[in-house]
Amino acid sequence: MSYANFKPTVWSKYIQHELPKFTVFKQDCDFKFEGEAGEGKRVKIQNIGRPTIKKYVPGKDIDPAENVGGTSAYLDIDQYDYFNYGIDDIDKAQAQDGVMEALSIETTRALAEKEDIFCATQMAKNAGFKTNSIQITDEATAKKNIDALFVKLWNNGVSTKDDVTMYLTPWLYMLFQNKLIELKTNNDSLIAKGILGTYNNAKVKMTNNAYNDGTDDYIILKTSKAFAYCNGIDKLKPYEPEKGFAEAIKGLNTYGGKMVRPKECVVLRCHQ
Repeated sequence: MSYANFKPTVWSKYIQHELPKFTVFKQDCDFKFEGEAGEGKRVKIQNIGRPTIKKYVPGKDIDPAENVGGTSAYLDIDQYDYFNYGIDDIDKAQAQDGVMEALSIETTRALAEKEDIFCATQMAKNAGFKTNSIQITDEATAKKNIDALFVKLWNNGVSTKDDVTMYLTPWLYMLFQNKLIELKTNNDSLIAKGILGTYNNAKVKMTNNAYNDGTDDYIILKTSKAFAYCNGIDKLKPYEPEKGFAEAIKGLNTYGGKMVRPKECVVLRCHQ
């Protein structure tokens, strides 16, 4: 081997990170089934109907006890993502502190993006209502169609007191941003969660993980109870590959989701 072309490398103390996407859908799901999902790969969710309220007439018998019906749905932990990477001992010896931490951050971001895309896709495909395909090129058209989406959600029994979130793609947010109520300057906790403002008392977030069917972006407006989501078992295992001198880490992330209240999720299908 000739050493004439050998170039020594200086390892910088600054580590660059890949830019994460706007992961927001997963944050606004119903997580109360997560503990149960850890015990198995399927959770049966029972939805109870609303009892009938009747007028009472003094002195007269009331009707027999009503059998309040309901429906059930299954939330399956059926999504599996894994990673597997290694760092050679020689490289590791030269590396500065923080490389493994940086890899951990990038792995977390990558896994979160997969989960977010899954949630966005399932919400979009299983929403209780979807508009026809609509072209939106100006602020007035954006407001008109978003207002109609809110009316549809309210007609389904959702109120302005419910926890509702709307997810806008970057291009639609730019058209609609002047209609939002700005957050107060002391609302750092909301800003940290990606909330850009409110509209009709709903939180507004921006995402580039929205589902697209090839023509339209699916703009979702939903309550926090509409979609149930949970992680199952996360496996993380360090090991030494048989070949080479690397140390490696592999992990498995399992998760699943289910639209349990489709009437509380509506979609505006639109494009520029």
